[in-house]
Amino acid sequence: MIPAIVLAAGRSTRFGRPKALLPAGDGRTFAGRVLATLQDAGVDGAVVVTRAQDDDLVAEVERFAPFARAVENPEPDRGQLSSLLIGLAAIDRPGVRAALVTLIDVPLVAADTVRHLLAVARPERAAIVRPIHEGRHGHPVIFTRAFFDELRGADPSSGANAVVHRHRDAVRDVSVGDAGCVEDVDTPADYERLFGRPPL
Repeated sequence: MIPAIVLAAGRSTRFGRPKALLPAGDGRTFAGRVLATLQDAGVDGAVVVTRAQDDDLVAEVERFAPFARAVENPEPDRGQLSSLLIGLAAIDRPGVRAALVTLIDVPLVAADTVRHLLAVARPERAAIVRPIHEGRHGHPVIFTRAFFDELRGADPSSGANAVVHRHRDAVRDVSVGDAGCVEDVDTPADYERLFGRPPL
């Protein structure tokens, strides 16, 4: 099994407000679009890591039950790694071979891209699989079980990136034609560029 961890507990300081419930241009929210993509791609369930009292996001995630569920990070300001570890604890059980990690602010990834990454990761015994588009690394990233303990012991200041850099020989970069995997919506200007209008 390869379940997904969706990181959605950030402060969104550059954007000015949380992004998970922003319109994704197709009648869905960012969260709805990400979860629908993961479900369509055949991921084995998903957890969405949220901040405390993010009731509207929790309600959106519950629309995808039992495929998806929300888990709260009680200390999200400790950084992205803290959310990843909350998600990892939620999905780690017998039979889980890897974890697919993605961000709520990368909503335009295609299901075919996720499907392709899963197809590469499933036969691997110890690999980190990530998409690359026109020389840029994107999301989601798949960490096989061999890296779970190292993620748990990672330095919070460098997070999962340090694990990736330390094991360059284990990284499988998968070239994809999907620009959505590298489109990170960090600012209102990013949103307007991608969706053709300012955020509501």
